[in-house]
Amino acid sequence: QPCTFPCQCPSQPLQCPAGTSHVLDACGCCKVCARQLGELCSLHRPCDHHKGLYCDFSKIHRGSGICLAHEGATCDLLGRIYLNGESFQPTCKLQCICMDGAIGCIPLCSDDLRLPSPDCPNPRRVKFHNKCCEEWVCEEGSENDFGTAMAVFREDPAQKPELNNLQENCLVQTTAWSACSRSCGMGISARVTNDNPQCRLEKETRLCMVRPCDFPVEKTKKGKKCVRTPRPRQSLRFEFSGCSSTRSYRPRFCGSCSDGRCCTPDLTSTVDVEFRCPEGDFFHRKMMFIKMCSCHYDCPRDNDIFLATYHRRMIGDHV
Repeated sequence: QPCTFPCQCPSQPLQCPAGTSHVLDACGCCKVCARQLGELCSLHRPCDHHKGLYCDFSKIHRGSGICLAHEGATCDLLGRIYLNGESFQPTCKLQCICMDGAIGCIPLCSDDLRLPSPDCPNPRRVKFHNKCCEEWVCEEGSENDFGTAMAVFREDPAQKPELNNLQENCLVQTTAWSACSRSCGMGISARVTNDNPQCRLEKETRLCMVRPCDFPVEKTKKGKKCVRTPRPRQSLRFEFSGCSSTRSYRPRFCGSCSDGRCCTPDLTSTVDVEFRCPEGDFFHRKMMFIKMCSCHYDCPRDNDIFLATYHRRMIGDHV
């Protein structure tokens, strides 16, 4: 169909399956759910270019094609091979994709932590028979249970915390940031905190990059075995899911060691970074910036967020 201007897009918000990108149609007008590997595609139903897919019109006629992936390495998960660009669900709780030999997954269940509070002193996660994900259930507890639940609030015998002043009575608790999910390239780091108006424990995530995968290895100085925090010679823009940071940065990265040790972040800060996508959209993500790295023998064995056994933590606060 020919393009019509001004654009006329549906007023209802776009609802796409988990892990499916929102992309512009051929007219550059409306966001649509991107077609996935092996699905029919057209100019008005584009393929998910964030996953390296393109519409091949050579096999199907009448303006339709089929979504194929650019050449790339396959993925092996628990003995099963997945093609580059293929989406799959290893469990009902994960939606994954193979991208040139690397596996990325998004959780389909909410893994947030609920803090005991006056309105729900005894929360419990329950697995229902016909559902994959656990759900929170509030149970009535005894006075004893309530006292235990209130341990995260400041003790004030004269006044118990009311719902409208939870933040004033909240004892802020925040874990250290987890290790970056990838040893090179863009990964994810997470922590749990209750520093919010509801005083509720919630999971926070931020992007992280220990070093670019093509980062040149610098020579160590005489008498030293490690290059701890080298900077790139030129400023760079961060790339995330096909989008680029609106400004350039000259961040510190962790170097390498010549004696078999690993070099990973030890002291970090968190900065809000704005990204711009080819479709013109803008979004913000928290991102780790390295202040200091340390060398150690507690090395990561894998380079994948869901398969890694690496549990080293980083120290860092928001800036």
